[in-house]
Amino acid sequence: MLPATLLSSLEGLPGFDREAFEQVHAEGPQVTSIRINPAKMVGGAGLGTAAVELQAGGEGRVWGAGSEWDAWAADGLRRVPWSSFGYYLPKRPSFTFDPLFHAGAYYVQEASGMFLEQALRQTTDLSRPLRVLDLCAAPGGKSTLLQSLLSSDSLLVSNEVIRNRVHILEENMTKWGGANSFITSNDPQDFGRLENYFDVIVVDAPCSGSGLFRREPEAVKEWSPDNVRLCHQRQQRILADCWPSLRNDGVVIYSTCSYSRAENEDILDWIVEDLAAESCRLPVSPDWGIVETAGRSGAYGYRFYPDKLDGEGLFIAALRKKGGGAYVASRKKGVLERPSKKDEERISAWVRPELPMTYFHHQELIYGLSAGLAAELPVVQACCYLKRAGVPLGKLSVKELIPEHDLALSTLISPQLPALSLSREKALQYLRKDELAAGDANRGWTLVQYGGLNLGWIKVLPGRINNYYPKEWRILRREP
Repeated sequence: MLPATLLSSLEGLPGFDREAFEQVHAEGPQVTSIRINPAKMVGGAGLGTAAVELQAGGEGRVWGAGSEWDAWAADGLRRVPWSSFGYYLPKRPSFTFDPLFHAGAYYVQEASGMFLEQALRQTTDLSRPLRVLDLCAAPGGKSTLLQSLLSSDSLLVSNEVIRNRVHILEENMTKWGGANSFITSNDPQDFGRLENYFDVIVVDAPCSGSGLFRREPEAVKEWSPDNVRLCHQRQQRILADCWPSLRNDGVVIYSTCSYSRAENEDILDWIVEDLAAESCRLPVSPDWGIVETAGRSGAYGYRFYPDKLDGEGLFIAALRKKGGGAYVASRKKGVLERPSKKDEERISAWVRPELPMTYFHHQELIYGLSAGLAAELPVVQACCYLKRAGVPLGKLSVKELIPEHDLALSTLISPQLPALSLSREKALQYLRKDELAAGDANRGWTLVQYGGLNLGWIKVLPGRINNYYPKEWRILRREP
């Protein structure tokens, strides 16, 4: 039962139809959607949207023969219309028992949230290097989407202020595999010290959550007008704190999973009037069912109602900063601890040779970072707690590189390394950290693959295989 105070507060909002709204909430969620990782499709990065459409049309495969994609395509996939890589599945599978999910082949994301792609594409030149901040990033849906759209020489800073949520953000970013991101855990005010640094800031703000009531009906009990007011104040603080770090003409993309005007149109008015910004109108197809709205300032926002489209409740808007200036780099140059030339040669055997990389030591590990971003590391580190920068590659011993799991899932990994292709049953066995039979596998470090994608490492020794899948990631249940 939806709160009467909520329904009354929505009366008069553009696109709100109380009867249809209540009916669709009574029916519950109807669709499941995923967003494909374009860097992990057949053939790797660069396939592009047209190739995804080809695969979905049944004329080819996104992943290996016999994978879950084949069954989904046979049952009937539908495109999420505002997303290049989003699909509605014919039914909700058990993702836990799909090895492709663990390989980072796709992200399970609510379809409305994929509209972030349109907000970014329509306001930003994605062909040039950008600095992008995902301020409230966990669990990682927005950051993985951003990483699929940004150039390899762009920097993505994925931040999560709540420390116990950083681990799920790091796990999802590891599975996605990019080498151009930093993961931080900071309060928004810490970024204010990076004056005029970012070209884009994405703020998926903490909110009262009414847009998720259909998917999470238990959350209805926590909703109240007082909580809406509290969220409104928190949203203002978050935006005001990070605003100095956005450069002049930079874009903030603001979103909530709330229907309340106070958390949406009223916030846009405040950004325009108090922070000096102008609204960016985002053309949307009438067929999409998205409702354009505006505050008293004329700032445009976009409402997603589940009775009008296949998706949950969402509000999103883009605004351009008017004021501030361009970023001025500090004269202080941070010094990365670089491996020796000989060690770099040892590392390079594990990495795609065509990728320009910077390698550096941190504690006991060697990290790889997209070349050109090395200068950004000390800048961000000066004001932020850095959980990770780039990809942890492994630990150098006297005899060998002991590879990290992150390297196996990254897009940096060399295709020339030894690999063992597993059936679905054997892949699930690996993901449970069960013992595997050695068979005729090559001795030493070997990649485990399913559907052509890497799942992790094993080490083949005389008479046995050591399973190096991360203990904290292992599947704990058996398939029914």
